[in-house]
Amino acid sequence: MRDSGEFDVSSALLDWYDRHARAMPWRVAPADRAAGVMPDPYRVWLSEVMLQQTTVAAVRDYFMRFTNRWPTVQALAAAPDDQVMGEWAGLGYYARARNLLKCARVVADDYNSQFPDTYDALLKLPGIGPYTAAAISAIAFDRPETVLDGNVERVMARLYDIHDPLPGSKPLLKSKATVLTPVTRPGDYAQAVMDLGATICTPKSPACGICPVRDPCASRVAGTQAELPRKSPKKPKPTRYGHVYIAQGDNGALLLERRPDKGLLGGMLGWPGSEWTDAPAEVPPFPSDWQVLPSEVRHTFTHFHLILRIWTATLPADRPQDDLIIMDKHAFRPSDLPTVMRKAYDLWRST
Repeated sequence: MRDSGEFDVSSALLDWYDRHARAMPWRVAPADRAAGVMPDPYRVWLSEVMLQQTTVAAVRDYFMRFTNRWPTVQALAAAPDDQVMGEWAGLGYYARARNLLKCARVVADDYNSQFPDTYDALLKLPGIGPYTAAAISAIAFDRPETVLDGNVERVMARLYDIHDPLPGSKPLLKSKATVLTPVTRPGDYAQAVMDLGATICTPKSPACGICPVRDPCASRVAGTQAELPRKSPKKPKPTRYGHVYIAQGDNGALLLERRPDKGLLGGMLGWPGSEWTDAPAEVPPFPSDWQVLPSEVRHTFTHFHLILRIWTATLPADRPQDDLIIMDKHAFRPSDLPTVMRKAYDLWRST
């Protein structure tokens, strides 16, 4: 068998990408790029931030709404926080939205609204880590940086039949990916290898028969491709509990709170509630005959499961607390709530 050094993996992937590149609203097609059309760094950056731990299918509509409403980094930088957080609601991992605004404002204020074009400079921006810096510098600026996401890790593990488990094997997988990253068309290559992992070298039932790099794939020859990449066992997620309090006035106004900037759901609107712990205390925002709903909210975050009890009462005429928000029913949009809070709202409305 020829090894990957004798088989030009990069050229094979680029040839395949020229024919089979996925169409995405933030992507410049390979034919257009060959004609001199370069991607908009703003759109590349926005898509990469949205795609962190989120699927392409989930991101498309959000990306279109964001870019229709804020077509440039200047427009996003000038947007009110509440509007941006509201548009982000439902996409999850809300620290990304806070860093999105921070980054847009740094680029607008300190870089004359022009994204820096090198990995090291991009890495200094808020919310941009090693993967995102590599992806932007490669895709937007055609720099030969090594892009390593889950799809690329899987392709490398199978191509070289690497059985060391993730996450410990990341440095080895990156070293293999670096060797294959070409100087010519690195932006297209980065998208090609990600597309390969997303459409052919998939986690389950990889389509090896139509893979453009099947010949040098060591795991295909060994018959181990379905086992790779191996992953270290995950610790079981703990379950936390909490209380949320939904109060509505006779005029339809609702009682809400703005969550602290730091922590889960930072800066988002939500219902007043308790801490999320093993045994949370009941902390209603005002004295009343609070009634608990028979249904509970069940939601899973990255590191834990959450179960919330929902309490309801009538909102009094006097303002309960200065730090809470009384929102007119015409100004309230359920879509502005993060998913876990919207689940509570939907259960309350259904009772």
